[in-house]
Amino acid sequence: MSLAIIDSGGANIASVMFALRRLGAEPVFTADAAVIQRADRVILPGVGAAAAAMTRLREHGLVDTIRALAQPVLGICLGMQLLYESSEEGDVECLGIVPGRLARLPAAPDRRVPHMGWSRTTVVSDDSLLAGLDDEPWFYFVHSFAAPINEHTVATGRHGVRFTAITRRDNFHGAQFHPERSAGAGAQLLKNFLETT
Repeated sequence: MSLAIIDSGGANIASVMFALRRLGAEPVFTADAAVIQRADRVILPGVGAAAAAMTRLREHGLVDTIRALAQPVLGICLGMQLLYESSEEGDVECLGIVPGRLARLPAAPDRRVPHMGWSRTTVVSDDSLLAGLDDEPWFYFVHSFAAPINEHTVATGRHGVRFTAITRRDNFHGAQFHPERSAGAGAQLLKNFLETT
């Protein structure tokens, strides 16, 4: 099985690749549209700002390539956010695969933004990505912006407000958290993605 990790300018590539190699995968980190199109699985990672990531994807000519992918795709953290229509962060247009606009999480005296650390999620829809996990798995989050809850929400999180922690539309999956930093639950989710048909 071939696995392409899209070069979107993220800084967490080494940890993502290491987590996948522990599962027996041999990922290729690339901005080559042909390599991405041929891959059996594709991961869109990301750490940083939505506008910068979208600029990088446009520079590499990958926006239409990603939109047209028919194989299983997993967006991680910012990569998940890029699947949506737009983001308040930089008021940027994103890939438009999943409906919705990312909004900044509300801060409070007892609640810092970014949302950083281990948080429980709540499964709201059956999905093969969550096979072998309980109904409220814990994952590791680092984010300041969050996706709205809609018909494509698979699991929710909460940081002052509820938000989409896992999304799926057709062959496109998204995880707002970092599965590569989420111990056993994250490894199980990545394993499930690699086995997705």
